Amino acid sequence: MDRYGLIGYPISHSLSPQLFSEAYDGLLPYELVETPDFDEAWNIFIRDFKAVNVTMPFKSLAAARADVIAKDVERTGSANILVKESGLVKACNSDCYAVARILGRLKADHGIASVAIIGTGGAGRAALAASEDCGLETSVFHHDGIKDGACADIIIYTLPSFVEGARHLKCRFLLEANYRNPSLESLNITDPEGRPAEYIGGKIWLRAQAAGGFETM
Repeated sequence: MDRYGLIGYPISHSLSPQLFSEAYDGLLPYELVETPDFDEAWNIFIRDFKAVNVTMPFKSLAAARADVIAKDVERTGSANILVKESGLVKACNSDCYAVARILGRLKADHGIASVAIIGTGGAGRAALAASEDCGLETSVFHHDGIKDGACADIIIYTLPSFVEGARHLKCRFLLEANYRNPSLESLNITDPEGRPAEYIGGKIWLRAQAAGGFETM
């Protein structure tokens, strides 16, 4: 039977096994390959697995090592899926799919037109690609670029931890990538008129990413 799993470090907290089991009613095996050594993780994947999800700190390394890279990996330099196809390894990025799915729904249902992305790492680059694909006006900020805040219909916060400028964000919707230790869920973020922003947690992002990723795998 084909084997599937997740490579990264640390990953003992990951919800991916639960989501994979739910997606396939527990019929397919899904294992954690937890090591800080990318070469070791890669070799285990090549030897034992049909496909794996990839998480930090291996996303950029996986993109560089693959034989074939999907369009979204070209755009972001980051891969969260490796799949063996016809003797080659293909790298894909389902974070772009996840954010595009969320943004597309908000655009259709609430007419959002502008996006501010906080953070320029792999998640931030995926959010940028998704926002551009949805035809939204997009601004990107480094962690030290929001000392005076930022304002957009939706703000996508991809930083792993809190930065002080986050208190000054203004938006209708706030999407945070971090599902394990969210930084902004308890903040009183409002839109420019003072109405509370709707918070969208990282588990929403994770489930959307998993839906596209597991189908690819």
